[in-house]
Amino acid sequence: MEVPGGPAAPEPGEIRALKQCLLRRNKSREQHGVAASCLKELRNKACDILAIDKSLAPVTLVLAEDGTIVDDDDYFLCLPANTKFVVLAGNEKWTHNSDGGTAWITQESFDRDETDSGAGLKWKNVARQLKEDLSSIILLSEEELQMLIDVPCSELAQELSQSHVAVQGLQNTLQQVLDQREEARQSRQLLELYLRALEKEGGILSKQQESRADLGDESDAVDTGIRESFSEVTPASQILLALKEKPAPELSLSSQDLELVAKEDPKALAVALNWDLKKTEAVQQACNQELRLRLQQVQSLRSLRSISARTSSLPGDMENPKRTRRDPM
Repeated sequence: MEVPGGPAAPEPGEIRALKQCLLRRNKSREQHGVAASCLKELRNKACDILAIDKSLAPVTLVLAEDGTIVDDDDYFLCLPANTKFVVLAGNEKWTHNSDGGTAWITQESFDRDETDSGAGLKWKNVARQLKEDLSSIILLSEEELQMLIDVPCSELAQELSQSHVAVQGLQNTLQQVLDQREEARQSRQLLELYLRALEKEGGILSKQQESRADLGDESDAVDTGIRESFSEVTPASQILLALKEKPAPELSLSSQDLELVAKEDPKALAVALNWDLKKTEAVQQACNQELRLRLQQVQSLRSLRSISARTSSLPGDMENPKRTRRDPM
């Protein structure tokens, strides 16, 4: 049998083994398996299978992995079976597209599925944790808080078996907790900066005490009273310092500090801060509002916890009345 050859035609009676090859067009993901004994036969089959017009000469075969041009039969025979070829027609240029153009699809799909499934599983686990005990909100990381805030309300409601209104309230509470943590972080940073500055200027507190002493016996008595009232929770100097230096001091103080400031006599506090009465009352009002807001947050958490408890105990509550009615019978 005589098989058409490449540059060197086979001798009469010579039979060449067929080599299995994979063919595709440039930038295509579709591959075709063929068998050929030489380059000419492979090129002819490529034109037929891939519907390439032979008038678009030259038709070039290149290795799919690196674009090496294969134009020698001896080199072709040295290639392993199932070698992947890209067929170029005319002035086409080879572009790298590994694994016959399918590797990027597989990897992209895998990465997307892995990311989606991982993120979805994580927020559901956190949601189940809240479903068991809503007080675990305070134990969640900022990443977990943000994750639950970003979940669509309908999906979170379905996972928690709660109404949309209750879940919306939960997400608002989560956002408030997240905001408070950010405020606390900023407050700590500011406090650290102040303490560093205080170390460098060690005489600041003593000078402040001397200036207060100059105000007279009445000012000293008022200042002493404030310090005694504040000393139960935190040093008075820290509260006074926060009130003086923070742009919004109510965000930096704890709930106990806010309560102390709100209950303090405005005139006494104004003397201690060297402020006018109007400014002092405005700060006290802001502290009072912040304190009420935090209490509302606690009440919201307790309300949601109560709803969760009633939901979990509802089936048992429905059975008990029936048993109570049967017992007298």
